[in-house]
Amino acid sequence: MLSFQGFERCLICSAIGDRFVPAALDDTQREEVGCLAGTRTRVLSMFLNWAKDDPMRLFWLAGLAGTGKTSIAVTLCRMLQEDPDVIFGGAFFCSRTANIAELTDARCILPTLSMNLAERSTVFAAALSTQLAVDSRAALKPISVQMVQLLQQPLNSLASSVRPIILLIDALDECSDENEVKKLLRAISTLACDAQVKFIVTSRPETHINTNLSLNSSHNTILQLHTIDKAEVTEDIRLYIDRTFSEQPLGESWYTACDVDSLASHADGLFIFASTVISYVLDTESVEDRIARLQTAEYAMKDSKVANGPLDTVYDLVLTRASDTAKVEPKELRATQQVLACILTARMPLSIVALAEMLGRKADVLRASLRRLRSVVHIPEDVNQAELRTVHTSFGDYLFERARDELRISAALGHEMLAKACLGVMGKQLHFNVSQMRSSHENNAILRPDTVTLSLEYSCLHWIYHLDALPQPWIMEKDINDMFCSKFLFWLEVMSVLGRIQRASAMLSFAATTVRYLRDTNWYLTRFSGPVNRAFPHFA
Repeated sequence: MLSFQGFERCLICSAIGDRFVPAALDDTQREEVGCLAGTRTRVLSMFLNWAKDDPMRLFWLAGLAGTGKTSIAVTLCRMLQEDPDVIFGGAFFCSRTANIAELTDARCILPTLSMNLAERSTVFAAALSTQLAVDSRAALKPISVQMVQLLQQPLNSLASSVRPIILLIDALDECSDENEVKKLLRAISTLACDAQVKFIVTSRPETHINTNLSLNSSHNTILQLHTIDKAEVTEDIRLYIDRTFSEQPLGESWYTACDVDSLASHADGLFIFASTVISYVLDTESVEDRIARLQTAEYAMKDSKVANGPLDTVYDLVLTRASDTAKVEPKELRATQQVLACILTARMPLSIVALAEMLGRKADVLRASLRRLRSVVHIPEDVNQAELRTVHTSFGDYLFERARDELRISAALGHEMLAKACLGVMGKQLHFNVSQMRSSHENNAILRPDTVTLSLEYSCLHWIYHLDALPQPWIMEKDINDMFCSKFLFWLEVMSVLGRIQRASAMLSFAATTVRYLRDTNWYLTRFSGPVNRAFPHFA
């Protein structure tokens, strides 16, 4: 929760609105994500020295997938927050695996950072609220304007501060719109030239990021993780594997130092490789099975024919075991592939129960089908907890692009299944007075009613995005017609309960270019003098 109070808080919260993404903040990152104590010490020291003494205004940490950028970023956040020589203004952790659309939207980064900095500095909060009183729509404007109104002008109030202000953006490459990322980097470079603020950015060395940061190299410090002494990184990985294995109930009796050295040497600098192998080996209670899995992993590394390195090899190993035809029926394997496709293309976190409802399956069966993939898929213990996701972005990249033909999954499969699932859920769960209000003249309840399940929320909010991703969206015309002909107003009611009635209007306008029935619906709506919430005021 934000600590600043009263009118300032109300004004800032109201103006920033949906562009504030709480899930992106540093204090929401899981404890286990950070660096293991005693590892990455040189890299962390470089960052701390830069933050306090280096005149450069932007530090770009570049590294391939799985090299530990996010772990370094999380650890840095904790260290900077405790350092009295700097003002840590906050962080934005971009993510594709979290299945939250706003975490891949570069337009949300500056509003979130400015609001988080306001929490940590009462002086900045007062200046930001003054700025937003003049222009309450600053957060919705282009990134270049956001930078001026949400950061640059309020930061003038801190100009006399002798401590540098540090802001961090992790995994910038995971933002979906490259053009918006370029605009953000240009805006950061402009701000960093004039203000007492420093940015830390981590990402893969993508061309659009590298090009923009190289243009302002006179203000930037660049560290490529692959340039760090390989022996140093391998030793950190060896320490990580050894410490994790030694913490198991049998201590060090079930593995040897040679096993650890072998895995660390095959990791090729990828911490995510070590993490995935550890999960794969430990995903069994039997000591004999752990030893067998450890030997299998070592053999797979030595005999690898996978062209894209050790991480793909271990992903191939996990999927091959999970799809063993001697243990898994072909029908069950196809069902698991469909579930994976849905997890990878979902736009917000789902629970096991919600996804099962959408796919018309039993929650316990769906969970059991994923159990063999626990080393690469995060499966929440609580079936109602909305945290079903892959462990690392690279697993989705592998499945969509580089997996063997029999293992590869198409993103189109996930979009098609979720588009049909959304319409199916709305058809079943939408009904008269779905919000359970006593009167249409009352304001919406503060808490979402139980009748609006997570599966229904997802379906009402996101069906249009999956429809748009289909190569031939018009094939869904009959399904859309069947649902909206009878339940259009019930859908609007749910959108109103969720506080997204303006989005409903935009969704219909967009869909009307594709589906004939919605073209007719859109024409009907435009007959009213205003958007949907004025046409149907009791849903506002």
